[in-house]
Amino acid sequence: MLLQAALNGARARAAHPAIPLTPDELAADAAAAVAAGAGALHVHPRDASGAESLDAETIAAALEAIRAACPGVPVGVSTGQWIAPGGAARRAAMRGWRVLPDYVSINLVEADAPEIAAIALEMGIGIEAGLWSRGDVARFLHEPWADRVLRVLVEINEQGEDAALGAFEGVMAELDEGGHAGPVLSHGLDTGFWPVLAAARRAGHDLRIGLEDVLVLPDGTPASGNAALVAAAVEIAR
Repeated sequence: MLLQAALNGARARAAHPAIPLTPDELAADAAAAVAAGAGALHVHPRDASGAESLDAETIAAALEAIRAACPGVPVGVSTGQWIAPGGAARRAAMRGWRVLPDYVSINLVEADAPEIAAIALEMGIGIEAGLWSRGDVARFLHEPWADRVLRVLVEINEQGEDAALGAFEGVMAELDEGGHAGPVLSHGLDTGFWPVLAAARRAGHDLRIGLEDVLVLPDGTPASGNAALVAAAVEIAR
């Protein structure tokens, strides 16, 4: 089972004091998460102002720092359409990367997901196909590159146990009906996070955890940081 640590996401420092933003912070946090049991990393690199960015220098600074601290550990970044320079301009930004991530996550809900995927494949970057709903699954399964992804990333954003588990089961039913047999990495969000993690573990999926996705431990107490969340997931996985 792969345990991926999602270190920061779009969250601001105000959401949690341990959210890593700078390359040095990302590197130190990544090392702690790997020591706690993470086998892969997912980050949203930030520019000097703390804003998410796909700028070549911002991506390079984050990746180089993390790889120096965690040699050999795969590192991925998001390509969300909200990340600067945003929209279609993301494609030119990606083509300008001089240091490449091991993989990128691509949200199938975004209209230009096929174009982002084509760029990633052209550049030799792995793809996590981000599926938020049954509709995303249907779209993904009809893409000609569906069998070339590193893995499917099931991302459940619904809040509360019942809603989150219902959404998770719906996405998985659609994947099963479509005959998808590749690796699946799953996670929930905030109040839906821990129920989805438990269901994904029972299903034999790879798991994602980190301050991007949840700020509290299974008992509801605030997590001290990403390493504590990874350690909690390791215990559940055992």
